[in-house]
Parts: sequence; structure tokens; C-alpha cells
Amino acid sequence: MHQKLIMHLDMKPENILCVTRTGNRIKLIDFGLARRYDPNTKLQVMFGTPDFAAPEVLGYDRVTPAADMWSVGVICYVLLSGLSPFMGNSDLETMTNVTKAIYDFDDESFDPISAEAKDFISKLLIKDPNRRLKPNDCLNHKWLAKTPVKKGKTTKLSKTKLKKYVVRRRWQKAVTAIMALRRMGANLSLTGALGNTNNSTSSMSTSSSSAFSRSTMTPTSNRTTSSRVSSSSTSSSTTSYRVTSSTIKRRF
Repeated sequence: MHQKLIMHLDMKPENILCVTRTGNRIKLIDFGLARRYDPNTKLQVMFGTPDFAAPEVLGYDRVTPAADMWSVGVICYVLLSGLSPFMGNSDLETMTNVTKAIYDFDDESFDPISAEAKDFISKLLIKDPNRRLKPNDCLNHKWLAKTPVKKGKTTKLSKTKLKKYVVRRRWQKAVTAIMALRRMGANLSLTGALGNTNNSTSSMSTSSSSAFSRSTMTPTSNRTTSSRVSSSSTSSSTTSYRVTSSTIKRRF
């Protein structure tokens, strides 16, 4: 992808699919925010998913393919530990954490993780884009270049925290979408959605929340969405929308 001078700019677990259930081949999807990279042009963007966006994206600085490499580091951190290195209680708090680029491996989830894996992540989550590993450097890193471990000697990682992380992200997406719709004038009711967290959180996500999480930092996208909503409902101030767990289900 980078060899073809294409930057994805929204790499995250949801945009990585396995080709088969048992194989290890993957595909990147959702190139809606992708941009062509021109070394002679200063490209600045203000969109993406806060948890996985690079500091230069949030700071509205020059964006290069290194922004995608930062996202790879965050993805590896999440998949190995089930934790997010920068997620806060709100998008604003998350973006502040990303901008500071401060994280650690102190949680017990990293106890079974090898030093090589931590080193790989550390060389990607560097605030200076020029110092991050490039794709070829990643492929040659000692963690990925290691001789495959013999069958029966692999360490099985717990998925408990990863599942909790997925649920938390889904809730944040739903809340972000609801808050955005309220700002547009919609009268929303969370009856049923907030009353039973055990049953509803396992499938919490919507097409609207996906769109808003992807364009949280894009004012123009929000205005476009607003025009679509207003055109479909001429009197949004008098219309009441009821949002329940059954109406906001979507395949993750």
C-alpha cells in the first residue's frame, strides 16, 4: 500500500478482516479516508478514529505514511493486552493522551508478552514520525523474524480484557452518535439501551455511530450528516426518536 504511495489513515481492528476463519491472511478495508502521498506536498488532515490516530493527525501537522505505522503500533498493543494505550473517558481525553504519547507496559496483561513484542510496539509508538519503523523495518524486526515456536510451546493469551475493550468502544460509539444527533435537534430516548448493560453492550454499535466515530474530528462530515437528517425530517424538533438496544445493533 505504501509502495503505491497510498495512506489508509484509519487503520484499526474493525478495518482488518481475515480472509478465512483458520488462516492468517488478512485484508484491509474501508479506504474512505485514504489519501495519496506526495512527498512534495504538505498534506494535513483532521479525521480518523481518536484511539488510533497519530499525534501529527490530531495536531494538524504534516501527514506521511508514518501515521499508518503509529496505528499498527496501537493495534498490536490492543490485540496483545486487550487494553488501549491512550483511550480515555471521552474523545477529548483520548486525543490529549495521544498527543502526549505517554504509555507503558506495566499492566499484568503484558507479563506473558515477550520483550521483542514490546520493543516492536515501542518503536512504532514514537511521537516523531521520522523515527518510527517503516514497513520493511517491521518485517525485519526480531519479533516478526523469529523462528516459529514449536507446536505446544506457544503462550495462550487471555481474551477477557480484549472483550471488555470491544464492549467499551461500542458504547462510546453509540454515545457519540446519540450526542451528535441531539445536537442536531433530535429528541432521543435511551429506554432499554441503558437499562440492561449485560444484554445490550455485547452488540452495541450502529451505522450512525460508525460514521460519527470515523468523522469525530471532521466538522464538514458532521454538517453533511446534519443536512441529510434535516432533509428526511422537516420537523426534527417535534419528532421523538426512541433508541433501544434492538434498534442500534450492528455487526462489529
